[in-house]
Amino acid sequence: MRVNVYDVDGKSVGEVDLPSVFKTPYRPDLIKRAVLSLQSSRRQPYGTNLLAGKRTSAHYHGKRHYRFSMMNKEMARIKRIHGKSATGTYLAMRARFVPQATKGRRAHPPKATKVWLQEINKKELFLSLKSAIAATSDQNLVKERGHRFDKKVPIIIDNSVESVSKTKDMFNLLEKIGLENEIERCKDKKVRAGKGKMRGRKYRKKKGILFVLSNKANALKAAKNIAGADVISVDELLEKKNTELLAPGAIAGRLTIFSKNSLQKLNEIK
Repeated sequence: MRVNVYDVDGKSVGEVDLPSVFKTPYRPDLIKRAVLSLQSSRRQPYGTNLLAGKRTSAHYHGKRHYRFSMMNKEMARIKRIHGKSATGTYLAMRARFVPQATKGRRAHPPKATKVWLQEINKKELFLSLKSAIAATSDQNLVKERGHRFDKKVPIIIDNSVESVSKTKDMFNLLEKIGLENEIERCKDKKVRAGKGKMRGRKYRKKKGILFVLSNKANALKAAKNIAGADVISVDELLEKKNTELLAPGAIAGRLTIFSKNSLQKLNEIK
């Protein structure tokens, strides 16, 4: 499969063959497993204190024929806080400790020992990465994600894109390629529904263009202020096997721009 190569002025300067990794079958099941595994590794375990609700003097007297016995009193046989009555004798009063009592412990609290990590086999993880890379060349999958473009995907730009260090120049480059509608799409944001608004994530933002380069140093600065854009080096992508960048939300087909150098390194994948 041959695709056009564009320069920084948006002009076609030739064609290039896509690496064999772009022929990998689409595996949405593995892509989802890989993304969930990556997300679970970032989740912080949480749980209650082991003594929560148990720090109380409440107790129960179960001995028969005993002055302070709590048996045969026509009340539930649970631990209670004791208090003196007007006559000076001890009477069982407020229930504690049990889950159904006021200030009692929780029945099944979250435990910090719970393992949140969802593991995935190394070969399956690598296959999911290759499948996600191949999905970036599927015109239908990219459109189903909502990206707005009129070029054949994936978009390949010559190595001059790696030297772009200003956001203004990167904007001009994307507009010349015909991605101005995609830039406008990613500027929209909506207020999140639910309690997430109170937890530091008030707005929902769209994921836009992903740049895969051989050297991301300059382009990272240039794309920093472009809404929804991400930049990653091809070495980092292959080393960390970050399927989530290629398939945000476990939905493959992200609009991706590759540099010519990064394609050559993708040729090494078997």
